[in-house]
Amino acid sequence: MPQAAQSSSPTPLDDVLARIKAAIPPERLDDRGPQLLAVSKTKPAEAVQALLDQGQRHFAENRVQEAQAKFPALQQAYPDLVLHLIGPLQTNKVKEAVALFDAIHSLDREKLARALKSEMDKQGRDLPCFIQVNTGEEPQKAGIAPAQTAEFIGLCRTLGLNIVGLMCIPPFDEDPAPHFALLRVLAERNGLDQLSMGMSSDFETAVQLGATHVRVGSALFGARD
Repeated sequence: MPQAAQSSSPTPLDDVLARIKAAIPPERLDDRGPQLLAVSKTKPAEAVQALLDQGQRHFAENRVQEAQAKFPALQQAYPDLVLHLIGPLQTNKVKEAVALFDAIHSLDREKLARALKSEMDKQGRDLPCFIQVNTGEEPQKAGIAPAQTAEFIGLCRTLGLNIVGLMCIPPFDEDPAPHFALLRVLAERNGLDQLSMGMSSDFETAVQLGATHVRVGSALFGARD
């Protein structure tokens, strides 16, 4: 977890980092704590730059095309910048995604898994991947059904993908805690120890339930247009 830069008055980054630290269960206080991903979708490069100047290095975007317009110059200026893809990925954008991003959080179907593996082999990259689980089994939402998670993890491992964890987005009108707890159980059953879960409205609950990555946008950047 990054250290917020010292300033005369607390910044939104200071506040979010303090809230993350306060939410870490006592038994996990010796860990590094969850990684904060600053979700910069719809925000200009200048807003990203401001957080970079405060020490934040992990950022997340939903769309490949938007990230392409914003991040290449920032990646050159900050070689330690780490960029995560957290939105749905179409197979026709896999080539660009593999070239630009450092981690994929939204792997959710066999066709995408095969396309990612093929493109990573071509580019000589081995990106860590999170499998998105549709914990609420919402028909309009991407993600593997919980009952199919083990089988899909096995397929991805057979393909040779670097599966490091699971990701979820709980239904917006439900208590997120049972969904985060389910994701943790699924990860433990399948030998995975990374959990990408929690957003601006619920990241403290996610931290309490074992999140290793929290995806925070509006609490850092303000409301989106």
